[in-house]
Amino acid sequence: MINKPADKTRPADLQRHDLGTGPIRSHHPVYQDFLPPCNHACPAGENIQAWLALVQSGQYQQAWQQIMKDNPMPAIHGRVCYHPCETGCNREALDGAVSIHAVERFLGDMALKENWQITPDLPPSGKRILVVGAGPSGLTAAYHLARLGHKVVIYEAGPIAGGMMRFGIPAYRLPRHELDHEIKRIENLGVEIVLNRKVDNLLADKKDGNFDAVFVAVGAHLSKRVDIPARDASKMLDAITFLRDTSAGHAPKLGRKVAIYGGGNTAMDAARTAKRLGVEEALIIYRRDRDHMPAHSFEADEAIEEGVKINWLRTITEMDEDSLKVEIMALDESGRAVPTGTYETLEADALILAVGQDTDTAFLRSVTGVEFKSDGTVMVDSGMKTGANGVFAGGDMVPSDRTVTAAVGHGKKAARHIDAWLRNDRYVAAPKHDLVEYEKLHVWYQTSADPKKQGHIPAERRADDFSEIVAGLSAADATFEAQRCFSCGNCFECDGCYGACPETAIIKLGPGKRYRYDYNLCTGCAVCYEQCPCHAIEMVSEQRD
Repeated sequence: MINKPADKTRPADLQRHDLGTGPIRSHHPVYQDFLPPCNHACPAGENIQAWLALVQSGQYQQAWQQIMKDNPMPAIHGRVCYHPCETGCNREALDGAVSIHAVERFLGDMALKENWQITPDLPPSGKRILVVGAGPSGLTAAYHLARLGHKVVIYEAGPIAGGMMRFGIPAYRLPRHELDHEIKRIENLGVEIVLNRKVDNLLADKKDGNFDAVFVAVGAHLSKRVDIPARDASKMLDAITFLRDTSAGHAPKLGRKVAIYGGGNTAMDAARTAKRLGVEEALIIYRRDRDHMPAHSFEADEAIEEGVKINWLRTITEMDEDSLKVEIMALDESGRAVPTGTYETLEADALILAVGQDTDTAFLRSVTGVEFKSDGTVMVDSGMKTGANGVFAGGDMVPSDRTVTAAVGHGKKAARHIDAWLRNDRYVAAPKHDLVEYEKLHVWYQTSADPKKQGHIPAERRADDFSEIVAGLSAADATFEAQRCFSCGNCFECDGCYGACPETAIIKLGPGKRYRYDYNLCTGCAVCYEQCPCHAIEMVSEQRD
């Protein structure tokens, strides 16, 4: 017997005593699509719910193809994205969010194993686009433009593609095999990557290469500096250079004890990398407390598990040959760190600065129409276009969240607007449906099903080398995890409404075609509305004269 929810699940203006029946009904049901919170939260704009549904039925390649409509690097994102989709997942209110990132990684890894490829959606357009920077945003823009039939050439100043994915994210989080192969797939689509090619004069390069448009995505590769008096400045390193040199096989000598100044994810990566290079002690120094650190909490947890020490509420005032002078801080009522006038000395052979990054946009200063914010980032409109004709920009060099996934979202968005601009048109995104939240769902049919956990290398073994520390899901676990999806706001043809209707007013239209109502039979009793688990049915008021 079906256990129906109480009448409190009905709209506020819809109670049993005023429903009416037949021609005098006060409300009638309509099938309606809503926006699931996972899709809404994804910076890359993936249709997460759609590809999870395909995984549920074992259609793995079709699910991967669905992801690839929005994001060309699922094996990478399944590892490095901080999955805001899971933070928004409605299942979190029941027994834990769907492990979306783990399922995405499963699909990305399967695609690499099976050598799945993508071909252009449209024939050659005859248009040429220059992309500056082979990081996540530039690679994504190139990928989408190539699918649209355009010829894309990427100029990359470095010796290898990947940007901060390669030089800012250690291999224990992002193995280079997966990174290299997902970049290679983009090249296979027809994208040309020119390495060791720095752009100093953008307009000259645009003209000389006969490019019709430009997308600039040079990232934020310049470490910010802080003024710390030091007798031996050579013992101070910046985190970006340290991570880049280590990734390239040129790790610097650090000594026995290393301090890392900062509280973000880069600081955590630098400290964990230092441990893998064999230092006895890696000590993070941060001027605020853990509740106010910019790093994700799990990053700090994993660092501590690996033996990294963290000194909260400390700021460095001076560096000596083998020690640091730090001032103990306190938090005021607003959470701002304030000095206490109390100092202590900590041992350190080297200091790694991880206090943020800037972007090198100086080469754009001479381009008429390009405007900058005070921090050097480039101003763009809603279509990622700068004030210069045919020049678009995205990624870390524009004001936004600085994550791989946000950069990928910029690349996709820019590609759509560049394509429209080349056709003397303007891209207009389809209007979004209303967001559906947990309170609107009728999850009477669900039982507890805890998320499948990814395996981890034990903490005591992690610091031995740069091997990947997180394992992937099996096909069975990935499918199980996808089946935990509520399909929030969108009909998945469960037949709940069809079986519950007392008047047989619901007509099945066949697999994939959903249902329709026969309003000559419908009494507006709202039983179908109550039985729909995903809130794909809305009760609307009758319009009467």
